[in-house]
Amino acid sequence: MEKVIISVKNLVKRYGDFTAVNGISFDVNEGEIFGLLGPNGAGKSTTLEIIETLRDKTSGEVIVDGINLDQHPNAIKKIIGVQLQTSGYYPGLKLIELLNLFSGLYNQPVDAMKLLDTVNLRDKANAKYKELSGGQKQRFSIATTLINQPKIIFLDEPTTGLDPQARRNLWDLIIDIRKKGTTVIITTHYMDEAEILCDRVAIIDSGKIISLASPDRLIDDLVATGFERPKEVKKANLEDVFIYLTGKEWRDE
Repeated sequence: MEKVIISVKNLVKRYGDFTAVNGISFDVNEGEIFGLLGPNGAGKSTTLEIIETLRDKTSGEVIVDGINLDQHPNAIKKIIGVQLQTSGYYPGLKLIELLNLFSGLYNQPVDAMKLLDTVNLRDKANAKYKELSGGQKQRFSIATTLINQPKIIFLDEPTTGLDPQARRNLWDLIIDIRKKGTTVIITTHYMDEAEILCDRVAIIDSGKIISLASPDRLIDDLVATGFERPKEVKKANLEDVFIYLTGKEWRDE
């Protein structure tokens, strides 16, 4: 039987008269990649920030690996990793210096070079953060989520703005992290990304979950209604062509 590592029940977040999260409930199983999908303003990021202990909730219950958010928020912080936005890094510091800095903040010894190996950035150890490309910055940001050896990591739109090759490289990295036993919670606006990465997804709109299942199940349910795509699906798409012609694995993007 699968172990539930995150349990959210009747979660509500209000800002005055506006309800950003409107009584949502869901479970995340240990070791899965779980996606939160929805349009801008749907409540995805607010939900994540509450689970991450970064934002107070109005009501509801959140349990993370058996820890009640209301009772022991600091204990939750010790077992999760949260992807920082680019503004969270000192641009003039080298990657190895940044990792050692975060190691000190976490009070967690870290083998910086081994961690850079994990995200294929060993050769950039002495490069300054501001010198990295977009894909390298995103891979480095994921490396920082792994410093405290978390049970769960949260990735909020990790591939936004990346070129196709960098995006697929990041997919490989996320899948590899999950294979090592870490649970991954991800938000994305790219439906192909969610379809490839996620074991299950919750679709949120106006602060409510309107559907929750595996991507395959959601697609099959839609097809069962008689829905058909207006254009025949080919065996490859333009992104595949782009990568075939220009890309190589872990290129210096």
